[in-house]
Amino acid sequence: MSRRVVITGMGLVSALGDSVEASYARLKTFENCVERIPELETFKGLNSRLGCRAGFTRPSAWTRKTVRTMGPVAQYALAASEQAVADAGLDEATLQSGRTGVAYGSCSGSIEAHLDLFSMFYEHELKNVTSGTYIKLMPQTAACNLSVHFKTHGRLVPTGTACTSGSLAIGNSYELVKYGLQDVMIAGGAEEFSPSQVAIFDTLFATSLKNDTPKLTPSPYDADRDGLVIGEGAATLILEEYEHAKARGAKIYAEVVGFCENTDGTHVTNPNAETMALALGGAIEDAGISADAVAYVNGHGTATKAGDIAETSATRSVFNRAVPISSTKSYVGHTLGACGALEAEMTVLMMREGWFHPTLNLVTPDPECAPLDYIRGEGRLIDAEYAMSNNFAFGGVNTSLIFRRI
Repeated sequence: MSRRVVITGMGLVSALGDSVEASYARLKTFENCVERIPELETFKGLNSRLGCRAGFTRPSAWTRKTVRTMGPVAQYALAASEQAVADAGLDEATLQSGRTGVAYGSCSGSIEAHLDLFSMFYEHELKNVTSGTYIKLMPQTAACNLSVHFKTHGRLVPTGTACTSGSLAIGNSYELVKYGLQDVMIAGGAEEFSPSQVAIFDTLFATSLKNDTPKLTPSPYDADRDGLVIGEGAATLILEEYEHAKARGAKIYAEVVGFCENTDGTHVTNPNAETMALALGGAIEDAGISADAVAYVNGHGTATKAGDIAETSATRSVFNRAVPISSTKSYVGHTLGACGALEAEMTVLMMREGWFHPTLNLVTPDPECAPLDYIRGEGRLIDAEYAMSNNFAFGGVNTSLIFRRI
């Protein structure tokens, strides 16, 4: 027997702003957060000089003990999660009941901690290695630090699936609550900016090289797009069983009604439109609705040639119409492990208002991309009961989430 799952809290740290409200308001300025990063100028052979930094300030209430096992990625996760837990009004009894769990992901642990550890091989001493080094760099650092901080005793689900880390955390949380294994889940994803991430995509010829015109990139789905821009931040959603939320008088942002995850099984980095389409269709089937009921799609929209073409082809094949679509990455860049959660939050907020942001820098849709209704200009007013958010990752991991307005 399945149960209804709703969103009762949200928190966000990103280049858009240090709160959900500030970040959402920034969407209506129609200006992206891309900047030329001076640090990137120091690396020979690195072509892209662009990034989206979060501008994060550590809360004054955090003590040294609070952060001693946290690198930036876990700190971002905690800041977003404290916002979400407060927004949802969760008390200690609920958090520590054993019926509240954590599902959280990132591409990796803190890059800073990795550098501290590997310094021993170059300097042949342990001066940078501490008892907290491994905790900061381990792949489950965000999830575990959140569990310890909030003293949860329920399920712990670290999701380290690159660009689907955040969306997979939400999807797994939805299923845990839906099938009665948990009543509440703290779900989301985080990422810290690092030159190493820029380098990874640079070597794949996937980064934007518009270093002198940062406000004109990235440009998802555009014929003249030239690649992605790396971002950072964290986003947390509180997923809760409907009756549980109703009983305690919690406000409800939206209902999570559909989720599907699958894998391509064909290539580690090349996207597969056919299996992407199966993920989208699976989410629609899980929601128990028709494709025609979905009024808007928040696309993965990385602004890479192969990614945009595969994604839009999959979307067109599922909807068989020009469904309205836009990419939040045109504002904040690719936040990697955080993007699935960040984009889910923006999708929910836009669905509630009935206004959907445009894809910035989209001037001429690429004719190789499938014919969809690409939202441009000042956005679009749409009365949407259902909206979809899609993400795809290295390893051939595909996710699709569907939300219903309440």
